[in-house]
Amino acid sequence: MSKNIRVGLIGYGFAGSIFHAPFVDAVPGLELAAVVERKSAHSKEKYPWVNVVNDVRYLYEDPSIDLIVVTTPSTDHFTFTRDALLAGKHVVVEKPFTPTAAEADELIALAKEKGLVLSVYHNRRYDGDYLTIKKLLAEGMIGDVREATFSWDGFSPVMNSTNWREGSQPGTGVFYDLGVHFFDQALTLFGVPDAINGDVRIQREGASAHDYFDVTLFYGNQLKVRVKSSKFVREANPRYVLHGTKGSFVKYGTDPQEATLLGGGMPGDYGFGIELREIWGKLNSTVGGLHVEGVVETFHGNYTGYYENVYRHIIGEAELNVKPEEARNAIRLIELALQSCEEGRTLPVTL
Repeated sequence: MSKNIRVGLIGYGFAGSIFHAPFVDAVPGLELAAVVERKSAHSKEKYPWVNVVNDVRYLYEDPSIDLIVVTTPSTDHFTFTRDALLAGKHVVVEKPFTPTAAEADELIALAKEKGLVLSVYHNRRYDGDYLTIKKLLAEGMIGDVREATFSWDGFSPVMNSTNWREGSQPGTGVFYDLGVHFFDQALTLFGVPDAINGDVRIQREGASAHDYFDVTLFYGNQLKVRVKSSKFVREANPRYVLHGTKGSFVKYGTDPQEATLLGGGMPGDYGFGIELREIWGKLNSTVGGLHVEGVVETFHGNYTGYYENVYRHIIGEAELNVKPEEARNAIRLIELALQSCEEGRTLPVTL
């Protein structure tokens, strides 16, 4: 294969236009060659060279397309990913990977059988706050973590959306949309938990999909990780709170990349992904025998790193960062949390 990887993008809605096309285009060696848009050609406004097609079969049948990016609703991820793999294409699929772990297992087996690259777009591994926490833990800045809370809250108490994410099909709702990010982060930071307790609800009147979750992951008798989201939080909670044997780290706010992209910014712009000092996390800890209290500059987040890694892996120069097996395990935690909620008990984690 040549060093140039031609990419076909399925879908140019919110995910395709904001989270994928700009970062594919930003990576030398990746060429955004074709976009599937069934009723429009909006992608040509920013990428005038792309071939806009109205049927995914054009991508499957085009021998020049090496990598297909699936940005459809999560309810359709399994079908499009399977068909792309069967067509002999490498695949990046938006998160959540699939509605069920069994479907994820089938796709992983198919990719291995075909000798193709399969990865899931867990872009939040490239958020500045997550990267900062990862470094703090690696350096032992708060010691051995005993308690952590990850929160993704907001204030949207009235159900007035017709978006597919608010539907009743498998793979919809805030738990699959946001919770899967936190599970991926917990798995990469702390490993596989021993047990899980889930509280997943529909709180808004007229809603069909889950809009609240409060799930606890247990690691032996010492570490407890809580992940939560609510639509009824008007006064913001910290995004991350970690308490350890040396001290604590508390972080408010969210990574600025999404807001910058929605405002018209692009990767490579001056200041892209750099967080304001006002929302840097606060550290209160013992470091080198000294009591340290102050702010920690947030790492520079950049989702381009995800696609750089995928490109380098395809050409044989790097290990794949987001492996499909890891994304599958996050889906399995969702299944177990839902089962825990339904049965009203803490369950052992069996991946």
